[in-house]
Amino acid sequence: MRVRVATTALGLTAVTVLALPACSTDTTEAKPATASSARTGKPAEAGQNDAPLSSAALETRLLNMRDRGSGYTRKPEHPAQHDNVTVLGCPALNDLGADAATGGSLDFPRQAKATFSYAGGSNSEVTEELYSDTADKLSTATGQIFDAMTGCPEYQVLVGSTAVDTVTQEMTAPRLGDERWSQLLTFSAGGRDTVVKQTAVRDGSVLVVVSGSPALVDQHLAKAHAKATAAR
Repeated sequence: MRVRVATTALGLTAVTVLALPACSTDTTEAKPATASSARTGKPAEAGQNDAPLSSAALETRLLNMRDRGSGYTRKPEHPAQHDNVTVLGCPALNDLGADAATGGSLDFPRQAKATFSYAGGSNSEVTEELYSDTADKLSTATGQIFDAMTGCPEYQVLVGSTAVDTVTQEMTAPRLGDERWSQLLTFSAGGRDTVVKQTAVRDGSVLVVVSGSPALVDQHLAKAHAKATAAR
């Protein structure tokens, strides 16, 4: 299995940076993060690896409309955009590969993804992504991504001709799974601010990533983790 950290470096931000118009405006103040690691929990070790799941198996473990409750509509997946992307003010992200910001997904071949919009909010969205690989590969790649992002409290992303000012704040993730990471990102572009929360939980050979409106991420994370790992 080929894991290219360079192409995963900004996968977690792609949903937010490239979908700014679809996210709800939030004026919550995000304080800059420190340079400490966002990982909590115990890193994977060589005997902890469960057998990776197929993409088809992961698809059945995504939360569906029945799981989420009333008011949600699943959004169709769109082809990845390919705007020119440049990261300014964060060498760690540049080292991992700025082109990944247009990918929208981590570079693991076994994956499933779903995005839902919530009618009860102002264009509120939540995206769930599931990945599967050996525990050590999931741990290493995800840890490097979050460390790089939270290690740069402020940076700028140029998406085509659009400049997006970004502020990151490391958050405490709920005690789920074997390892967990969480951050709050504030994106400023075109005179408006968008606050997005991203939380990732690794449980054995499965990685659950929930991104979007902070309230919706908090509401659905535990359910997403429970369904993704129910058959372990």
